[in-house]
Amino acid sequence: MSLDYVACARQTIQEIQYITIATIYTGTDGRPWNSPVYSAFDAEYNFFWVSGRHSQHSKNIRDNPYIFLAIYDSTIPEGTGAGKGVYIQAQARELSDPDHIARAHQLIATRAGKSSRPADQFLGDRPRRIYQATPEKMWVNDVIERDGDHVDVRAEVDIALLHNP
Repeated sequence: MSLDYVACARQTIQEIQYITIATIYTGTDGRPWNSPVYSAFDAEYNFFWVSGRHSQHSKNIRDNPYIFLAIYDSTIPEGTGAGKGVYIQAQARELSDPDHIARAHQLIATRAGKSSRPADQFLGDRPRRIYQATPEKMWVNDVIERDGDHVDVRAEVDIALLHNP
């Protein structure tokens, strides 16, 4: 099977509004923590979401910025997912610059069909923050044939090519 990995990644990112964020719980045992969040992205494929600053994944990001994102369509039939999953190794951070917060929230609000809120709603003692994930590596899922069996694999996507439609 030959897929256009860049086109598959671009389409999945545009169609699926929720991302699952995997972080490492840095408490006593370093176990993984997984959180689905509503997201938006910019032209450079940075991802943005709103979360409570005291939520476990937000605490984990403060302790360790390395995260892993999964974006996939969970409604497709089994065996038909080639090109329908995107996996992203990224670094995340809580935004603190009011201009950057305003731009990020505008993306989130526009995607959700809502009005944007002012940046001060995500600063100071307010309970929610806006986070950004900057991709370092990206893959899509594909299927190959090995010894007569179909095997799921991940194929790396050149992130730079995502910017060129």
